[in-house]
Amino acid sequence: MSIWKTPATIEMLTEVSENTAVSHLGIEFLEIGEDFMTARVPVNRQTCQPYGLLHGGVSVVLAETLGSTTAAFACPPGHKVVGLDINANHIKGVTSGWVTATARPAHIGRTTQVWQIDLRDDAGDLVCTSRLTMAVLAPR
Repeated sequence: MSIWKTPATIEMLTEVSENTAVSHLGIEFLEIGEDFMTARVPVNRQTCQPYGLLHGGVSVVLAETLGSTTAAFACPPGHKVVGLDINANHIKGVTSGWVTATARPAHIGRTTQVWQIDLRDDAGDLVCTSRLTMAVLAPR
């Protein structure tokens, strides 16, 4: 059973992300499943820190982008979501390729949502794990 309250498509998510931090970093939405969503970011000169590793902040941008997007489509129509808290544990450095994130709900409530976002490299190794808490705001 799908958790989505509002329909979404990859094309829609790509279009609304044009000319934002999402498109600037090269983040691409990949898949929308029944209870998850995936996106990826390239590991390149624009997304790495000076030592050649994917910048930890870029990992957090990917996690928050995906978690916020999933939260928005998992709440009732007319409701909005805003971030309350995000954390990230950086586990393994990445120097090339892509990092792909998968967001799944840990909790979808009436006033809050908690999302688990795991980031993996091209080999499938976990490179970062993040948890995002969102506030759900009812229409005014």
